[in-house]
Amino acid sequence: MLKKIAAVLIGSVMVGVGVNGFLVPNHLIDGGMIGIGLIIKYIWGFETGLTIICLSIPLYIFAFLHFRQYFYNSLHGLLLSSFFIDILSPMRHSFLYPSLLSAIIGGFFVGSGIGIMLRFDTSTGGTDLLAQFISKILSLNVGVIIFLIDGVVIIIGSKTIGLNSTMYSAITILFVGIATSLLTIKKEVT
Repeated sequence: MLKKIAAVLIGSVMVGVGVNGFLVPNHLIDGGMIGIGLIIKYIWGFETGLTIICLSIPLYIFAFLHFRQYFYNSLHGLLLSSFFIDILSPMRHSFLYPSLLSAIIGGFFVGSGIGIMLRFDTSTGGTDLLAQFISKILSLNVGVIIFLIDGVVIIIGSKTIGLNSTMYSAITILFVGIATSLLTIKKEVT
């Protein structure tokens, strides 16, 4: 239990650092609910973490009613990662790296945070939770579903952030995926 709590705390801080230290200063987005929260932040100025929580409420109601295990395994990840995204927002003015470097490092931080949580059977919820529902219902690979959702978020966000930032945001998603995958590879027993 202590390892799971530590994983959620460390993972949430890493997500908050990645978003605020690298993505927001360069007007980049991630996929999924974090990306949607960033798009809304760029358009209307709402706090990203609070937006993520508000947009996730319908998914969590559905999870509570139909997939209770998913609900319990991701609620604390959603709340803590959203909290750290908002509490670490002063970092947005601390770093200013070139967009390519920010996309890579930001993607690495966000992906590592998510990967650490997934390694301990928790997550940040959001569209990952939606992908788990779809995967269970349609017997599709959850990774493919997450990739498709992320692609849709980037396409939608391109109207807000422009073509240049969209290309760098695609790099962000690539590094989120790489970091998450590396941290969630199951150790083979020999």
